Amino acid sequence: MTGCVPADRRLERQASLRAAAEAEGLDGLLITHLPNIRYLTGFTGSAALLLVRMDATILISDFRYAAQAPAEVGSAALVEIDQRSVWEKLGRVIASRPPASLGIESHSLTVRDAERVSSLTRGRVVPTAELVEGLRAVKAPEEVAAIRVAASLAQAALAEVLPGIRPGLTEREIAAVLEGALRRQGSEWHPFPTIVASGPRSALPHARTSDRVIGAGELLLLDFGAQADGYCADLTRTVVVGGRADDRQRTVHELVQTAQRRAIEHLRPGMPAREGDALARDVIAARGFGEAFGHSLGHGLGLEVHEAPRLAPTSDIPLPPHAVVTVEPGIYFPGWGGVRLEDDVYLGPDGTECLSDGRTELLELV
Repeated sequence: MTGCVPADRRLERQASLRAAAEAEGLDGLLITHLPNIRYLTGFTGSAALLLVRMDATILISDFRYAAQAPAEVGSAALVEIDQRSVWEKLGRVIASRPPASLGIESHSLTVRDAERVSSLTRGRVVPTAELVEGLRAVKAPEEVAAIRVAASLAQAALAEVLPGIRPGLTEREIAAVLEGALRRQGSEWHPFPTIVASGPRSALPHARTSDRVIGAGELLLLDFGAQADGYCADLTRTVVVGGRADDRQRTVHELVQTAQRRAIEHLRPGMPAREGDALARDVIAARGFGEAFGHSLGHGLGLEVHEAPRLAPTSDIPLPPHAVVTVEPGIYFPGWGGVRLEDDVYLGPDGTECLSDGRTELLELV
């Protein structure tokens, strides 16, 4: 699919950002976080600065993107290419119309580069907190559609790989096959390092895929994603390899599945994030396993695999309408293993919609 960030949407986003900047008392914003630059302009390169003034949006990049930047950005911004230094070019652009107050993205700009910005302007340099990310949390229909496509690609890759998983393979061998399948199915790239964790290592929520050989009857946790038009999907499935599940494996899997289904069915826009998290957490805690579910229930998805909003027990922020979030409860026992199930969910005005297939039945790869 193409055209997920049309020019008119980009201009609307810039107008919303200007309104947010004005509310903060700023004359302009310097955007340095590349996903934010893509969201506002469509530029997909690896090096750029974006100056959003009240009267203009100016993208500054280097020689490598002399052809690409104008083609991708079109009328969404003025494009300036500098052969030597994007920072020197930024200084000249700022000097042509010095702002009284310039916001910077404090979460993405290094201290060194923040000092560099201060040296380029006589006005105040003001740290800001995720102004663009706040806009990105609310997804337009084409963004939701792109995440749905990415989830479909990830599911197709998993279906391609599952029949070949057997005892004796290493985690790294399975990860290589899965990542190859993701590319063959059409994923632009892997939005995060694929997690393949087996046996006791499945109790590590963010395990690094290793050379461990998978044994018969063991749990195998697969956490992987795909990208379509820059938008990410994030899925997790836990299976049993080379045998039937034992009673403990089956019990833990069924409990995680029940918790996930309850959350997906009852999440609603406007609900405080901690209440969304509790939909699954309370189910697990009621069975005495609350301490074994140590991470948040989920996170936002979009141009990044982790973005706003966060479904966390510590957050009172209301879930915005039209957000896309992961729902991924897990139970982990060190030395034994763990089960996590993850799907991608759209928070629509009339309820939730699962953008991934929601097929979380226990698979026994015999």
